[in-house]
Amino acid sequence: MAHDPTPPHPLLVCADAIEAALKEAAGVDPIFMTLADKRVGLVRFAHLVNLVEAVRMRMIAAAEDVAAAEGHRDVASWLTHRTRADQRSDRRAQHLAVELDTRWHHLAAAVQDPGEGWVNLDQAHVIARALGDVSRALAEEPGVDADLTADILAKAEVHLIEQAADYGPKELAKLGARILDVVAPEYADQVDQRSLEAQEAHARRHTTLTTTPLGDGTTLIKARVPDPVATRLVTHLEAFTNPRRAHLAEDADCGAAGFGADGEKLPYPMRLGYAFCSLLETLDPKRLPLHGGDATRIVVTIPVDQLQSGVGAGTLPDGTRMSVGEVRRLACTAGIIPAVLGTGSHVLDLGRTVRLHNGPQRTAMRIRDKHCRAEGCRIPATWCEAHHWKAWSAGGATDLDNGGMLCSFHHHLIHDPRYHHTITPDGYVRFTSRT
Repeated sequence: MAHDPTPPHPLLVCADAIEAALKEAAGVDPIFMTLADKRVGLVRFAHLVNLVEAVRMRMIAAAEDVAAAEGHRDVASWLTHRTRADQRSDRRAQHLAVELDTRWHHLAAAVQDPGEGWVNLDQAHVIARALGDVSRALAEEPGVDADLTADILAKAEVHLIEQAADYGPKELAKLGARILDVVAPEYADQVDQRSLEAQEAHARRHTTLTTTPLGDGTTLIKARVPDPVATRLVTHLEAFTNPRRAHLAEDADCGAAGFGADGEKLPYPMRLGYAFCSLLETLDPKRLPLHGGDATRIVVTIPVDQLQSGVGAGTLPDGTRMSVGEVRRLACTAGIIPAVLGTGSHVLDLGRTVRLHNGPQRTAMRIRDKHCRAEGCRIPATWCEAHHWKAWSAGGATDLDNGGMLCSFHHHLIHDPRYHHTITPDGYVRFTSRT
């Protein structure tokens, strides 16, 4: 009589049942579900995804022999090879799987239980990371032995699992960073101080900035800086993005920061990019370190005939070229000195000390103009830049009569050769496209 083959493992039976059910559901269009059913279904399937992933991680924790049998470094690399998934995701899952299997058993139970107290995988990653940080911190704390560490960690694990009922991963990460305040307040301050000092030292070691010209007129800037520096930078940039005036979007010609020439709202990263450019243009060279015996300045070289005609290009010291319109605009506000060349490349003018409007002049212009002088624009003057009506590069004086306030958008526009501008009888600037 033939011997029955070994029955499949219950987990594989479960996988077959799930696959069959999902194949059957694949042909059902959810568009016809009622609103109530959609609400239930979205949450139920989110739970199911996490339950399936929890079972998969239990298998990952028990599958080292699979990787060893085929010469792979670990289960994550074996999975990536077989499933063509992202190795970072597989490695992250493997790390949590091992942590749940070997250390955080209460958390493992909460991940696998869809009932009350259930923890989803995003929360589990955050909780496991927080517990690991506490474990490493306590290992360096004098007078904390293994038994006390285990007791503190057990309390921390239970508390964070309880908080997962009310908080998402981002909030749990903040709670986890200060969990000792709750479960072991007598050690919280010392551990927190050491942790912050270690983070600051780590940030200093890994602070970098690189620039990569892309050959299309742009340069890729990549920076890794300490968190406080990033916060300070974003704070400065958001001042330039002028979020308080976002409600002016309905005014197509208002030029509110964050809106393009056609009135379309610009993506936030693009707005920050423009703000970064504006920030660099408003830096005071006198407050920068000396460079070559002088305050840091940039010289742009341009022939006088090109500056006057508006056709040509200026050149920066590193060979970067810019349009005449951009040279004229920068001459209004930026720490850039135009070196105007005559015939034979002789320097005719290397800047003038009164090229930029000074503080009292800008203050007087803000009081006088109150807002951007572009017709229809109501950006407050405090957000605007001083502009020479008759270009300084063309001999215009740096005084109140030859100056007015323009927002960043219109200050760029007035130097854009694609637009013609005129002064209206009531003193505002009116723009018209040349095309």
